[in-house]
Amino acid sequence: MAEKSNSQQSTQDTLRWVVVFAIVAAGIYANSYFSAESVLLRALGLILLAGIAGWIAAGTTRGSAFIKLCLEARTEVRKVVWPTRQETTQTTIIVLVVVFILAIILWLLDTLLGAIISRVIG
Repeated sequence: MAEKSNSQQSTQDTLRWVVVFAIVAAGIYANSYFSAESVLLRALGLILLAGIAGWIAAGTTRGSAFIKLCLEARTEVRKVVWPTRQETTQTTIIVLVVVFILAIILWLLDTLLGAIISRVIG
């Protein structure tokens, strides 16, 4: 009985994904077909079609798993301890200083190796 239910669910999911891809393809075609129309109207149409396709995709097994993943990620982001403005500024300054120092070292190394190669070659 469970196999029949899983098979039916899989068939429904496949059908829903076909419909989603058909809606996306229709949106792409309609956007190029109506290229003479206002960009605002075309954008609103694409947003509407994307919403419909997203709603249909959310009803599938993978779609609901993706929504669950996004909600869990949102929960995890709320747990993050973000650095203060002062910590961010200090870290940025340290990174810039290290990059500047490494740039000077690489420039000197390039100049030295260029001088050595030019003496060896000619």
